[in-house]
Amino acid sequence: MDEVDVVVVGAGTGMLAAISAAEEGLSALVVEKAEHVGGSTALSGGGFWIPGNSILRENGQRDDPERVRTYLRAATRGEVTDERWHSHVDHGPAAVEVLRRRTPLAFQVMIEYADYFPELPGGSATGRACEPKPFDLKRLGEDRSLLLPPAMAAPFPMPITGRGYKWTNLVARTPRGFLTSARSVAQGVAGAAVGREYAAGGQALAAGLLMGLRAMGVPVWTSSPLTDLLVQDGRVVGVVVSRGGVPTTVRARKGVILSSGGFDRNAEMRHRYQSEAVDGSWSLGTTADTGEVIRIAEEHGADLAFMDAAWWFPSLPLPDGSMGPMLAERSLPGQIIVNGHGHRFMDEAVNYMTAGQIIVGKHTPDDPHIPAWIVFDQRYRNRYLFGAGLFPRQPLPQSWYDAGIAKKGATITALADALGMPDLLATVDRFNLLADAGRDDDFGRGDSAYDRYYGDPTISPNPCLGPIDHGPFYAVQVVPGDLGTCGGIRADRYARALHPDGSVIPGLYATGNAAGNAFGRVYPGPGATVGQGLTFGHVAAQHLAGRLG
Repeated sequence: MDEVDVVVVGAGTGMLAAISAAEEGLSALVVEKAEHVGGSTALSGGGFWIPGNSILRENGQRDDPERVRTYLRAATRGEVTDERWHSHVDHGPAAVEVLRRRTPLAFQVMIEYADYFPELPGGSATGRACEPKPFDLKRLGEDRSLLLPPAMAAPFPMPITGRGYKWTNLVARTPRGFLTSARSVAQGVAGAAVGREYAAGGQALAAGLLMGLRAMGVPVWTSSPLTDLLVQDGRVVGVVVSRGGVPTTVRARKGVILSSGGFDRNAEMRHRYQSEAVDGSWSLGTTADTGEVIRIAEEHGADLAFMDAAWWFPSLPLPDGSMGPMLAERSLPGQIIVNGHGHRFMDEAVNYMTAGQIIVGKHTPDDPHIPAWIVFDQRYRNRYLFGAGLFPRQPLPQSWYDAGIAKKGATITALADALGMPDLLATVDRFNLLADAGRDDDFGRGDSAYDRYYGDPTISPNPCLGPIDHGPFYAVQVVPGDLGTCGGIRADRYARALHPDGSVIPGLYATGNAAGNAFGRVYPGPGATVGQGLTFGHVAAQHLAGRLG
């Protein structure tokens, strides 16, 4: 029987938990269900929302922890205990220090990327998020094949950071957009010419974490799903995994950290806890996230929290089964999102988690919002990237029309007829009136600093508003995709798993998407999902090492 101090289940942000434990002199083992490491972290943008960290300070950002607490208190609306998110504020910066000490990554501030509710007390319009700089994946050496590949392969080497994406999307609109895109292409192509493979975002973060594990001598067992917890006298003392199809028991002298992701791809759980209209096929998370770890923990007495929640992300359901995430598209002038009757129903530019909550929450058989439709004109198509795959002026693929996810009309009336939405003409007329006035009286699009971040700075007075009046006209389906579920095992400020009565399950911890969201049903800022995964992984390791609590 194998025995270590700490077992970490899941090789996403959980890798930092193992690194932090090893730094404290504890022996650690990471077990991963999939054949690759990285999990949904590797598929993410790789940014992390951890206010007050040293990267922000070194870049001249001054922040007051009490302002952050004021913001989170207002954003979370009392749905989660203060001590839970206090832990993120108090210990997140230390997690960033471990990341900087123990991985080869360099980091940058996501300049001007606002909090997702910047108008709330304590909110920031300049942002509190950081991300890895582009990183050469070839530095992984033999471990290169262990890294989970991105969901969408780029047509040519072009490491796009979150900071750069805002401007890359404006490649056809501003000199800065063109120069940012050119620099990304130049870095990717020049690197490839000398045998380097630059990547940004979650690919860079996961690669750096894996290198950090290796440097600390922490073993990683891939293709080793958790099948049970080992419990003795009410305490979790180890795990049972299927390693190469063979049941293998590993004892954990200190404890077990569950960092295995959510139940993104489990249709039964998503129907039971979320919506009959959502089955996981639209998720942008890893296919390995099927929720069995959450179920195992529940069988051993763990309470669950926020199971109706997900990191929603409106997306295009592409014909090949992949998803086209929609981020900047919803903030830009010349488009609206309508329901099945052709009516607007939200500020299209609102943060993606809130947008998804609205779509799911409003959907009924009599008033369908799944799918919704994004409606735009040729001018919009000529100006902006679309669906994470189409460059400006590039026609919508014929396969989209063949699959019924896209419609086209020479006039708005013709498009309305194609969609079966007689009210669409009045909706567009109303929106064009508001766009001409520069003020969205109906839903306030462009009022928030977050809305404006992804707007078009060449358009005034409102960079998010412009009429839909240059035919032909298009409509493309929008569904509530997600970056993963964020409901799971209820945990406390030290990431300890809790019984329904609030008592601690000794020896068991939960972090990342395996745990109930530390912010309740709210996404406070860009990278909050990765950020809390890093923070609470570090917190769990520190508690196991006797440094906290």
